[in-house]
Parts: sequence; structure tokens; C-alpha cells
Amino acid sequence: MSLYGKQSFLHAEMVLLQNGTFILVLTTVIAVFTLWTWYRFKWPRKNRSSPIVAIDHLRPPKPEIAAPISVNYHFTRQCNKTCGFCFHTAITSYRMPEEEVKRGLALLAEAGMKKLNFAGGEPFLYREFLGHMIAYCKENLHLESISIVTNGSLVNESFLKKYGQYIDILAVSCDSFNETTNIAIGRGNGDNVRKLTKIAEWCLKYGIKFKLNTVVCQLNYQEDMNSWISQLQPFRWKCFQVLMVAGENDSDTTLRDVRKFQISDEQYQRFCERHQGQRSFVPEPNNLMAKSYLILDEYMRFLDRDGREPSRPILKVGVKAALEKVFWDQESFVTRGGLYDWTRGSTEKECGGPALDW
Repeated sequence: MSLYGKQSFLHAEMVLLQNGTFILVLTTVIAVFTLWTWYRFKWPRKNRSSPIVAIDHLRPPKPEIAAPISVNYHFTRQCNKTCGFCFHTAITSYRMPEEEVKRGLALLAEAGMKKLNFAGGEPFLYREFLGHMIAYCKENLHLESISIVTNGSLVNESFLKKYGQYIDILAVSCDSFNETTNIAIGRGNGDNVRKLTKIAEWCLKYGIKFKLNTVVCQLNYQEDMNSWISQLQPFRWKCFQVLMVAGENDSDTTLRDVRKFQISDEQYQRFCERHQGQRSFVPEPNNLMAKSYLILDEYMRFLDRDGREPSRPILKVGVKAALEKVFWDQESFVTRGGLYDWTRGSTEKECGGPALDW
């Protein structure tokens, strides 16, 4: 073959090679485009793996707000005692009108509330209002349980005779069976134990569950209360570790200063060990108490013990929106025994005496 012929042959091979490469690239581009088009428009969306969906999947779901099954309504901050460790102090004197309160309670019932606890302050400062509200809750809202927390000083038999049918639980605060200690705490005037005994008798008479609440603090954590508890036989005896709440009792600028009443976890544990044999004993240390209660204040706002502002009033934003603004530790609510038999039972069975059934 001549030199010219060889050059022509090589030129032809180069052209073919270039054309082949072009065709291969073109074919690849067409194939990729075809696959993308098919994926984009034909492949079912449920079979695709999207990075956006994957990221959303990794995000923790927003916790669902449970029904406010048990609510503590502190309708007043006014009180006739001066307990030094109080964490719901008289920073206002406001009390909502009856009809507005009824509207708010109806909203709570619609949202799933089963139990309502009236607290203060001291609820019995406003006996007529209190009587009207507990009757409304039972007759109109048909709540499972109505309870009242009181220091006991203003409770009388005539009120229980008239309204006792609407009360499932009457909880009386008793921090000591030593009157000197009660006076030092700011709760006593020398007749606390005598009045407590009378209230226990009235509960027995009118079929109301009798409950005791004790705040364990520096002045009483060494006291042995077993003999008195065995005698009174409350259906529940809640023993709270004294609690500090910011803005209520945490400094010398607040109305109360809890610091001199505080105890260590070990001191609280010693009190618990001394009384754990009581069947009614329900311990409540700070870690369970602080954020496990749904507390509604005098403006019908949910209070937040996690450092945030109160919710807006439920009468303005509704129950669900108000709940979303506060932290309610529902797990601790269950752990501390927030769910229990809270309805009225037979007098002999629930309010003391040898026939008590645990």
C-alpha cells in the first residue's frame, strides 16, 4: 500500500472513532434523560426516596397534648394563714365572677377534664362561691370527682351538710401534730389538731373521702406522725417535699421565703422511710411535684413551673391553645399517682374506721 493510501485509511479510522464516541455520548445522554423523565412522571411517588422526606422522618414528632384529666383551680390567692413556704402567694386579690368561671369550667369539661380540685389561697374564705361551683360541676358538668384543699380553719359542719353530696375528697393541710411547730410554720393558732379531728369525723358522717396533705420541711422532717395517721386513717396522705417556686417564695423580695424551710433529699427520704408503713402514704419529692400538676390560676391561665410565662386565659384562646403554651409532665403525673380512685365511696369504706378497704 502506498503512503497516500495508508494516510487515507488512518484518517478514515479517526473519523469513525470520533463518530463512534459521539454516538456513545449521545446515546448515554438520551438514556439518562429517558430514565429521569420516566422517574419524574411515571414512577409512583410512594416508591421514591426523597431526602426531604428522610429529614422530616428524623425530626421528633410534636408531642400530642393529652386531655386535661385532672386540674387544680386556684381561684383565689387570698389566705388567712401565713405559711412560710407557701408557693402560691397573695400577689393579687382578683377573683373571677361566677358566670365567667362557669364558662371556663365548661370548656375544661369539654376538653376532657374528669377531676377538678379547688384550691387557693384558702377556698373557704368564699364559702358561697365555693358551694355554687362544686354544685355546678356535679349537677351540670357531671365531673367524676370534685376535691377541695383547705387549711381546715374555716371548714364547718353546716357547709358539709349542705354541699357534702357534691364533694368527693376533702384534703386538709396538716404539717405537724405539734402545735408549736404549726405556729412556727405560720399555719397554726394552737387548735389545728383538734379541728383536724372534727373534720375527719364530719367526712365520715357525710360520706366524703378524707385526705391529709403534709409539707415536709426543716421544722417537721424529724417528727414521727405514725400514731396520729393510724388514728385518723385518711384514705390518702400526701407528703410533699417543700418546694421552691421562682417569683413566689424564692428570695427575701417575695411574699414568702422558702429557703429556711428547705431540706435535702436525704432528709426527706428519712421522713419517708419512717412513715412508709402507712398504707395511705403517698410521697411526692420535688422531682415529681414541680411540673406534674395542671395549675389554673385566678385568671384561668395555666401556670408553667418550667420558667415560662403563664398561658393566655382559656376563656380567650381555648383550652388546647392554652395547654400548648405550658409544660405538663404527664409521665410524672402518672408516676406520682395522679390517677386513682377519686370518687365518693361508702362512708365506712373510704373515710376511716376499721372497715377501711385499701
